[in-house]
Amino acid sequence: MTEIKEKYFTPREANKTLPLVKQIVRDILERGFEIKTIADSLNGRIEGNEEIESLFSQIQSYMDELKELGCYYKDWNFSVGLVDFPSIIDDQEVFLCWRSDERAITHYHGMHEGYAGRKRIPGELLDPEK
Repeated sequence: MTEIKEKYFTPREANKTLPLVKQIVRDILERGFEIKTIADSLNGRIEGNEEIESLFSQIQSYMDELKELGCYYKDWNFSVGLVDFPSIIDDQEVFLCWRSDERAITHYHGMHEGYAGRKRIPGELLDPEK
């Protein structure tokens, strides 16, 4: 089996993937909402529920699509749709960080900081003329 090399995105490259990423994340959030609705109606007793298993399987396939693009879904509550894109900023490995309610990717965080450690991407890296 060949090893998959990590893809690093520039902010411009990551933003170019957003139309497809947005569609995939919308599908993930919709399936997550369906799971929550069903689980609520069953008072949380979801083991062995074929519909929920099918929805989880669909979510996994959507997450696999994101991985194939080189990015990672990070919102395990299926509430805001967080996606991280590996990148290099100031010679450091970081994640460009996007939330489904944002129009573009404008923030990043360290590999181990998470969403709470978000910082603005330096403007010169977002400028399409550079």
